[in-house]
Amino acid sequence: MQLYLLPVLYSLFIWWFSTGIIVYLDGLPRYTFSPSFSFLSLLLFLSLIGLVASRNDASVSGAYLAFTCGLMIWGWQIASFYMGIITGPRRTPCPAGVSNWQRFRYALAACLYHELASLVGALVILYITWGSANPIGLYTYLVLWGLHQSAKLNVFFGVRNLNEEFLPEHMKFLASYFSYRPMNRFFPFSVTAATALMIFLCQQAATATRAVDAVGFSFLACMAMLGLLEIWLLVVPLPLNLWDWSLSSHRKREAKQAKWPGAERL
Repeated sequence: MQLYLLPVLYSLFIWWFSTGIIVYLDGLPRYTFSPSFSFLSLLLFLSLIGLVASRNDASVSGAYLAFTCGLMIWGWQIASFYMGIITGPRRTPCPAGVSNWQRFRYALAACLYHELASLVGALVILYITWGSANPIGLYTYLVLWGLHQSAKLNVFFGVRNLNEEFLPEHMKFLASYFSYRPMNRFFPFSVTAATALMIFLCQQAATATRAVDAVGFSFLACMAMLGLLEIWLLVVPLPLNLWDWSLSSHRKREAKQAKWPGAERL
């Protein structure tokens, strides 16, 4: 139980709570972004220090610390994008009537700096954990990054549930790059890959000979399961109000914008 159930429960909670916090902060007025991002950047710095401290700690606590740090670093990447701080050179909607290839180029330009920052983040973590006894932080970041990319591609190619309500007002233009379809051709491949990854990580956790690996791969298997669920929820009409509390900031902001046009610029 200590090596499998507790890590799963911990990863479920920290994933749900950290995602909700990011959604909530992204929905606040823009003047709050500077202090919020400063605090998140402090967490980023502490997470990098945590990776250094845990890279050769082959204990259960070392696995918890490495996983938490990897998740926090990825959370910083997501928050920086949806706050509009690290996005791309294009910040306008996609023109109507363009080809799919042109739409892809425009979409890439809308998030180019974020993609490069994500790559730099992976390289930094790789450098920190290279040859270490505890690479769980690196694996956590890579799993979250890969599954997020899969979900983004599905939204680009077309899905039933676009979840546009999670976009903050200043990033609503991204919805013009989404496509609405019951399903797309990339979807079966993404689901198959995510399922295979989840099964592989479960096997690694079950056959691990070290406690750090059993706990660490339990974390990773849970993240893969959640990523797989996220992909399925893009096409299955099954509403899960997991972050209804975090969307309250978006609703308040929209109500204020409707009452006082121009308040969004504050």
